[in-house]
Amino acid sequence: MIKRPGPGGTEGGMTLFIVGSILSALGMYFFFHSINVTTDHVGIISGAIGRGGGMGGMYTTSMGIIFVPFIIGVIALFYDVKRTWGWWMLYLGIAVIAIDVLSRIRFQMRINLAHLLIMMVLFSAGIGLILRSYRERREAAKED
Repeated sequence: MIKRPGPGGTEGGMTLFIVGSILSALGMYFFFHSINVTTDHVGIISGAIGRGGGMGGMYTTSMGIIFVPFIIGVIALFYDVKRTWGWWMLYLGIAVIAIDVLSRIRFQMRINLAHLLIMMVLFSAGIGLILRSYRERREAAKED
């Protein structure tokens, strides 16, 4: 009879590994499912330029200003694609837009304690079973 090694090349249990993977994946799914992602009206760059003076929570009227480097870069590249400053303006514009959009993201977790504990137990038990599956089983070690 050919012995097939289990997870990690050991004689551990493939069943333990699969069950642990399922448990930890369920725990992670329920955790990420309970997080709400929202955005603010003011980003770091557009808020600093606008009336709000940055991160003050006020609405800004100057959000269009973050597109200026991007538009200048596009105009320069359509005029002459060999202009290196046009490429740099395009890259700067994309970076400014990305930073402003990413700075608006806010994460909120609304969950009761019982559900949080269940998620943590699922994830921890799954990781424990995965790690246990890498161990040599005593029966397999005695046969050798």
